[in-house]
Amino acid sequence: MASVPSVSYSNTVRLDVPAQGQVMSRLTTAVEQAGGIVTALDVIESGREALTVDVTIAASDTAHAESVVDVLRALEGVRVRKVSDRTFLMHLGGKIEVNSKVPIRNRDDLSMVYTPGVARVSTALAENPDDARRLTIKRNTIAVVTDGSAVLGLGNLGAVAALPVMEGKAALFKRFAGIDAFPLCLDTQDSDEIVRTVQLIAPVFAGINLEDISAPRCFEIEARLRELLDIPVFHDDQHGTAIVVLAALTNALRVVGKELGAVRIAMSGAGAAGSAILALLLAAGVRDVVVCDEHGAVHGGRTDLTERMRWIADNTNQGGYTGDLRGAMEGADVFVGVSAGGILREEDVARMGEDAVVFALANPVPEIDPDIASRHATVVATGRSDFPNQINNVLAFPGVFRGLLDARSHSVSTELLLAAATALAGVVGDDELNPTYIVPSVFHSDVVGAVAGAVARAARESASVATG
Repeated sequence: MASVPSVSYSNTVRLDVPAQGQVMSRLTTAVEQAGGIVTALDVIESGREALTVDVTIAASDTAHAESVVDVLRALEGVRVRKVSDRTFLMHLGGKIEVNSKVPIRNRDDLSMVYTPGVARVSTALAENPDDARRLTIKRNTIAVVTDGSAVLGLGNLGAVAALPVMEGKAALFKRFAGIDAFPLCLDTQDSDEIVRTVQLIAPVFAGINLEDISAPRCFEIEARLRELLDIPVFHDDQHGTAIVVLAALTNALRVVGKELGAVRIAMSGAGAAGSAILALLLAAGVRDVVVCDEHGAVHGGRTDLTERMRWIADNTNQGGYTGDLRGAMEGADVFVGVSAGGILREEDVARMGEDAVVFALANPVPEIDPDIASRHATVVATGRSDFPNQINNVLAFPGVFRGLLDARSHSVSTELLLAAATALAGVVGDDELNPTYIVPSVFHSDVVGAVAGAVARAARESASVATG
């Protein structure tokens, strides 16, 4: 799939140019002919003979951005003074900070915030640790924990390279749900060390968000932490994705007039995200699913099945299909892909059932070009922001944790995940629903409140909440 210009590869180029009537047109034309998009053009300084201008350009990738600048540099009379990568500028010095919630103006304030007054609060907490939710940051604070082993779609980059992503996650928690989140990038990929480290830091937090930990270790780490801790543990790559997929599929089926329990689904991808999506779909009432990996359909006769793959085989593919993904898609109502880019052809979608739904969620390159899929499928969704129906985890995790914290929950249940998905789907009203709008915008003002309210109610109903 050809890349398109994106703000992710946005540069602001400061140029000295002649003060001539057609100079701005020359600049924008040169950028457009090089495949870029001018998103802003500002005059910084003006003189009788020359201008200094800032041209902001969206490109498709780093190499493309550099080539567009080279085109500008080659224009007669144009001098490039500076090139600023807007994404890197946004990350200078980090994206988050810690601020005091109380004033420290004089000695009286100091004596209450810190010593000697704080000793009274410490003594009270020693006598009644449950009051930590009332008297410390624990009330509204979670840890975003990673080992850097599966950073975005980039692979095993390690702890330091994961930090910008975890900072971004913390910023989103604050922006959308008012939650204070701390990025904790652990310099180990040993499961025992990760579990023990999180167990040791857990007293500070009211919840743990696991992020970008590779499969299959992520399953073990999550399961062990849920057993050890009395606070909710949520692996966003699994459960956040599953919530948004179920919500989107619920609404996609509303568009095409089909029922969740009656459709046939072909899935590509049996890793962390795929397994969690499958589990939630089955819990929601899906009955007919065939899951495929790089070796074809998952079925009970395969000899390479891990414990988790055995679970998939036992709970799907009731007809015993043993072929490949393309065969599984023939006549299917729904395709859900969380695997690899470009693995499907147009004819694969064309052979699906009438009013097909295609969720091609591999990122940054979907399993099939969404524009091509749309020639045959009625509803198409991707993980990308430059196409309609983006399946974005930010639709789920802020509201989920807001609800967990508000309910003082100890755990995360399947019922809670289903409640979150139902609430998210409900944000899109009947008068808004159409093939290109099956999930709300991440900036929709009702998303976090709806999800948080549903999660808090589900948590309270399960009686898995703290009393302190």
